Amino acid sequence: MCALGGLDALLLGGIMAVYGVLFVLVCVVTALWVRRADLPAAPVAAPIGFALGLLPLAEGDGFLGTLMGLVTALATQAVWLYVGTLAAAVTVLLRRCALRLGAGTRRPAR
Repeated sequence: MCALGGLDALLLGGIMAVYGVLFVLVCVVTALWVRRADLPAAPVAAPIGFALGLLPLAEGDGFLGTLMGLVTALATQAVWLYVGTLAAAVTVLLRRCALRLGAGTRRPAR
């Protein structure tokens, strides 16, 4: 997300809607890609990635200005954060159900 946030700031001037759509896509791909044992971590890691990716997009001068820009961006772009986290959680739940159903139909090894 840091790389995508930096590319958005560099190439597109920091369009938050583009960053939000990319965040939702990354959440779904991450929930599909994560190991089976780490499934619960995908929805937890999403908000952290969202906040870190906003650092290149946060406007402000100096440390406190950038921090204020980050807090403002988190407040104004919370919808993307919720949608991405929900998409990751739903994807993880669907994967978990599919894994459990698949495990129940397998025959035991002889």
